[in-house]
Amino acid sequence: QVQLAESGGGLVQPGGSLRLSCVVSGRTFSYYAMAWFRQAPGKEREFVAAISWMDIRTYYAESVKGRFTISRDSVKNTAYLQMSSLEPEDTAVYYCAAGFPNSGSAYFKDTMYHYWGQGTQVTVSS
Repeated sequence: QVQLAESGGGLVQPGGSLRLSCVVSGRTFSYYAMAWFRQAPGKEREFVAAISWMDIRTYYAESVKGRFTISRDSVKNTAYLQMSSLEPEDTAVYYCAAGFPNSGSAYFKDTMYHYWGQGTQVTVSS
């Protein structure tokens, strides 16, 4: 069984930064692709960013490209999402996920991820 635990959410002003963390336990972290999704009130869950397990390819939603950076530390079994230049539209519950996407486009699909964290709230407001 794999467990994911997010942390690092909170309230931040527009233009500010936050770093989310996702600690993975229960299985070998290195074999999983990791991703971040988010869900705002009244909206569908959407892809934010993903990172492959082997060659460290990264993928980003257009709305966060250039502002967010995904990374992973295999020694700490942790994935990160560094968020900068935050906007009110980034307000959402952020979820990390682990899985085995089998193609480039698959990284963007939530159905490719088998394990999910409980989510952490990010609120961008003045």
